[in-house]
Amino acid sequence: MKKTFILKAFFLVLFMAIPSIDYAQNITTEIDQLMNDQYKADGFGATILVAKEGKVVFKKAYGKANMELDIDMIPENVFEIGSITKQFTAVGILMLLEEGKLSLDDEITKYIPDYPTQGTKITIHHLLTHTSGIKSYTSIPSLRDFARKDLSVTELIDAFKDEPMDFKPNEQFRYNNSGYVLLGYIIEKITGESYATFVQERIFDKLNMKSSYYGSKSQLIKNRAYGYQDRNEKYVNADYISMTIPYAAGSLMSTVDDLFTWNTAIRNHKLISKESTEKAFTNYKIDNGNNINYGYGWFTNRIKDVPVIEHGGGIFGYTSQGIYVPSDNVYVILLTNCDCVSPTDIAYKIAAITIGNSYPKAADAIKISKADLAQFVGAYKFEDGAVRFVTQEGNQLYSQRGDSNSKFKIYPISKNRFFFDDSFAELIFPDGTKKQVIFRDNTSEAKGVWSNEKKPEAKKEVQLSAEVLKKYIGTYELAPNFTIEITVEGDKIFGQPTNQSKVELFAESEDKFFLKVVVATVTFQIDETTKLPISLTLDQGGNQTVGKKIK
Repeated sequence: MKKTFILKAFFLVLFMAIPSIDYAQNITTEIDQLMNDQYKADGFGATILVAKEGKVVFKKAYGKANMELDIDMIPENVFEIGSITKQFTAVGILMLLEEGKLSLDDEITKYIPDYPTQGTKITIHHLLTHTSGIKSYTSIPSLRDFARKDLSVTELIDAFKDEPMDFKPNEQFRYNNSGYVLLGYIIEKITGESYATFVQERIFDKLNMKSSYYGSKSQLIKNRAYGYQDRNEKYVNADYISMTIPYAAGSLMSTVDDLFTWNTAIRNHKLISKESTEKAFTNYKIDNGNNINYGYGWFTNRIKDVPVIEHGGGIFGYTSQGIYVPSDNVYVILLTNCDCVSPTDIAYKIAAITIGNSYPKAADAIKISKADLAQFVGAYKFEDGAVRFVTQEGNQLYSQRGDSNSKFKIYPISKNRFFFDDSFAELIFPDGTKKQVIFRDNTSEAKGVWSNEKKPEAKKEVQLSAEVLKKYIGTYELAPNFTIEITVEGDKIFGQPTNQSKVELFAESEDKFFLKVVVATVTFQIDETTKLPISLTLDQGGNQTVGKKIK
């Protein structure tokens, strides 16, 4: 965020007035254009609120709140906010901490004595930071069996408590919904009231958040936006899920105005102290000393070099993203009523525009001679073993990861710093030579060193007929709440993971396909009798994940 300042001289105020108005108009126009490009008038919709220095500078609704009844979205629409719920759960725990009712170092067995910790010490801190090692219940196959059932919190915990641990506490960071279910239950055990009542009375009522609720499918909720999903290029009503299942990990509903009220309350320490807020916003470390980019209920990321606090959410029929930039006191909250496209990228772009730190475009590139560009050409090996190749064609550099067939133009913003168009990703050569490189985006940073690795030969494409491709059309479930939709357009085949964009697949044999945008392959398993696919295997990053065909 930009530093605030006081204009002491009258002539300076007068001089600055017109440019300030122009600037406000420019960012409003740019934000509106981004939103209109993403959310069409006749499709699913979104609401957005942008605030700066405590004042709303942009608020608008796009698309339809109900496509069947042709009802336009309005800024007052209520959405399921998914994992943004975790902020409320984390703050609830910190409220109880300040009341002396718990310690963050307490073992969870103090409150849940019969929980099987499998010989480990799991603390409240581990639950808050997704470092407990407990298996997330949204990753176990049995979730589909009970997603539509109303469960008590103890029945929900029973569904995952005996699963093997993924790792020892604080050994890794792995996003974990089970941990926040346990936190909700700990709130209930300490207070003697339900999680829903605690949030309603201790947070919503206190902050006058009159359009926020513990989620319900049966309750009549004024201005509810109806949720949708994308199935084979067509919108359908979202699958049903009992709101007892997301519970304290993702059950809440709200509006952009109420969430602005929430963010303001956190910033002004209305619910928890400054000290507790700093705990929530701390970037914690695991045992190997690495930061996890997560605090208590918030991710800690950045826009270029500007720190941001953020969290998104996804649940059947809805996606959300909230970003707070402390240095500029800027808040962006975006809520949508389809789980087909994540709003994260556009929310980051809007936050960047608002703080005057927009991502660069190709037109912003400076000119560098061919000889100066050539010094960066080569292979760079990163800490995780991945290799990135920098190549040159004329006055243009390209970046290509591993054996991916896709290469991306990179543009110089300075003599040793290059950016990817329409993106926050960049390559930085710290000492101005090819000895080492840093790949950075808004969520991660990785260091690579010069390597003599040779670029692998590009995979050869095999042309398959539309008739052959069409047999792969369908929905394949890789995990509960995570599927890949396979579609065909003409003689091209596409895959679309849940909450991600559609990408083209390229055949290397009749049943094996590769991606160009990332290093990954998709192989279909064929039933010998019907000659039709029964599953697919996604091979990416050394992991093979099988997805059973469900539609």
